[in-house]
Order: sequence, then structure tokens, then C-alpha cells
Amino acid sequence: MSRSGYIDDEPMSNTEQWALIRWRGAVKSAFRGRRGQSALRDTLAAMDALPERKLIANDLENTAGEVCALGALARARHVDLDDVDPEDAETVARKLDIAEAMVREIVEVNDEWGDYNETPERRWGRMHAWLKKHVRNDPGVTQ
Repeated sequence: MSRSGYIDDEPMSNTEQWALIRWRGAVKSAFRGRRGQSALRDTLAAMDALPERKLIANDLENTAGEVCALGALARARHVDLDDVDPEDAETVARKLDIAEAMVREIVEVNDEWGDYNETPERRWGRMHAWLKKHVRNDPGVTQ
């Protein structure tokens, strides 16, 4: 299991299927709301402001000062996550003022969606494109 907390066990019971449906609804709601859209825009801007277009996986920030997508957001929002376990999505969400569902989804995409040998530069490009796909043009409208 990754730091997102997502698992890929099969087969699923009816209860697990309904839990997954509810979870996907929570993710969709988190991304579509004003707070979520603001976080997506801030994350894109934070990634654009990084000195090098690189993202790490499996941690918020490493000893070299490199960050994942949420680490970039924390840096841009001046939120200290040094004392936070990168696998504690609830605390990361509270400190960044975003939904836990959003944290887990971004972590999953950042850490797990790339190729086995994905470079930090390719991860940056993949995450940037994925985030842009989820940003709506009108920041004041929710659907």
C-alpha cells in the first residue's frame, strides 16, 4: 500500500464497491469545490515556481530540499510539514486546508501513476498535465 492508502485488492464485496463509489464521490467533490480548485491552482503555480522542474515520490520533502506535488503546495503556502508523517493524509490535509480525499488522490497520482523508472523531471511533467486537466476555467463556479 502506498502513502495514499489506496489498495488494489480484488474481488470486492458489495459493501466495498459502495464504499469505493462513495469515496470517488468525495474525491470528485473535493476537486470541484472552491477550496479544491484554489489548491489545484496553487499547486500548479508552486510547481512552476520550483527552481528545477522535478518532483519526488514517497515523501513530502527530502533532505536535498526536493518536494512532491503536495510538498510544493506546502512550500508555496508557507506551511511547515517537517514534523508530519508523509503517510498521515489526515494531518497533511488539515495543515494544507484541503480535503483528505484530495490529498490521497494527489499522492496516488504523484507516487504511483508513473513508470517504474520515471525520472523526477517526467513526474513533474505528468503531474503538471494531470493537475491542469482538473482545473476549471472559472474559479468561482462549482458544478
